[in-house]
Amino acid sequence: MKFSLSINWYKTLYFNFKMLPFNQAKKLPFYFFGKVKFSSLTGTVKIEAPIKRGMIGFGQRFEQMTKAKGIAEIILDGTLVFKGHAHFGKDVFLAIKKGAYCEFGFMGCLGSDVKLLCTQKISIGNWTGIGYESQVVDTNSHPMINSKTGEVYPISGPIQLGDYNAVSNRVSIMPNTKTPNHCVIASNSLCNKDYTDLGSEVLIGGVPAKLIKRDFTRDWESEKENLMFYKRVKL
Repeated sequence: MKFSLSINWYKTLYFNFKMLPFNQAKKLPFYFFGKVKFSSLTGTVKIEAPIKRGMIGFGQRFEQMTKAKGIAEIILDGTLVFKGHAHFGKDVFLAIKKGAYCEFGFMGCLGSDVKLLCTQKISIGNWTGIGYESQVVDTNSHPMINSKTGEVYPISGPIQLGDYNAVSNRVSIMPNTKTPNHCVIASNSLCNKDYTDLGSEVLIGGVPAKLIKRDFTRDWESEKENLMFYKRVKL
């Protein structure tokens, strides 16, 4: 009963049946918890995996902080793709602009208070989680130029996060960021370039982020069972 009351049934039913074909929507793959504002739902949602009830949770309380501010918001005018189970914490801002493409791999996760703004392309790998109060933004929002040469700098650039990335809290992931598999990003870091030439199993961090340590990785195998238990919606 407590679990059933925690679900925002109106938003859950509305989103599923508006954004998905009926044969998928009736299985209720999306569950919404708490307050969430649907500012725009003109885009497309695709689930490229076997459809299961509650496989994608939005507004989940899987962190130690249990109180929500009630400011969660979704702007979906582009394409949002899921490759399997995915999990969103409290008060997440998710915006995929018209013509943009955003993809979450299996067990992809956004922690509480994360802001994701996609104007071009953002890809989040399998088992990759973004820590609370981080931001993933593929645009600078404003046009920038070289004041001497007049060169115009690109406003946006794609973001690609590899599989098994552990992104700590308050990390800024900016345009043209590309990370290898098994990458750990330290708290309060700024990522803004291609880090794949560092190879896998690395710790990066700083402003801007740089290599801190090699042969460093989260012990995913020891955590997978717990992550599946705590993050998957318990039906």
